[in-house]
Amino acid sequence: MTGTLVNTATIIAGSLLGIILRSRLSRRAVDIVFQGIGLFTLALGVSMSLSSDRFLLIILSIVGGSLLGQWMRIDKRLDRFSGYLHAIAKRDRVPVAAVETPPLPGAVPAVSGSSVFTEGFITATMLYCVGSMSILGAIEDGMGLTPNLLYTKSIMDGVTSIILASSFGIAIMLSAIPVLVYQGLLTLLAYYVSTLMSQAMIDDLTAVGGIMLIGLSVNILKVKEVNVVNMLPALVVILILSYYWG
Repeated sequence: MTGTLVNTATIIAGSLLGIILRSRLSRRAVDIVFQGIGLFTLALGVSMSLSSDRFLLIILSIVGGSLLGQWMRIDKRLDRFSGYLHAIAKRDRVPVAAVETPPLPGAVPAVSGSSVFTEGFITATMLYCVGSMSILGAIEDGMGLTPNLLYTKSIMDGVTSIILASSFGIAIMLSAIPVLVYQGLLTLLAYYVSTLMSQAMIDDLTAVGGIMLIGLSVNILKVKEVNVVNMLPALVVILILSYYWG
């Protein structure tokens, strides 16, 4: 669970920094950090995608899993769930005067009122937990590999925490708790499942995950929007195909 622990620590550290400084991060600084992360994610994805040479199984898994995810409308369901939680957080908010200082890039304007803590907590939790990076990173960590993906996610979450904490305060720091629980459970599940897998199955799963990381890097670099969330069923499809193929 090293990756998850590091991820949790960076959220806490970033939140503290955001609360203490409450200063503006330039858009150019944020952009260059995420561009570097995007390039690293691309390189990591390419490296992982070459773990297996059973290309037929991999392409069948990607295509079949993507079609299954599209049919299940995973992305739409997650969007509706996120919107539902935000609607609850914003309900009965107390109107307040305008904020004196402009918000940081990407941050939600700071407000006071009974629901601001809840809104900040839900915003950060959904941002850090709902996504393919959390799942793929936890799987990588649980399989005993170096958790490079969660390390990368840690940097992203740390920068985001600085921005959000400048508006929402300690609520962002406390969102590290559900991240620890959620990704920790996924890591433990991946660990126990990996003990039942052959090396060939692990290689096939790694290759499929690598291809999905390439798609994720395209999103981070803002080249084109790739619906990686709807590709997640491919991780299950490859295990089934690899098991029967082997």
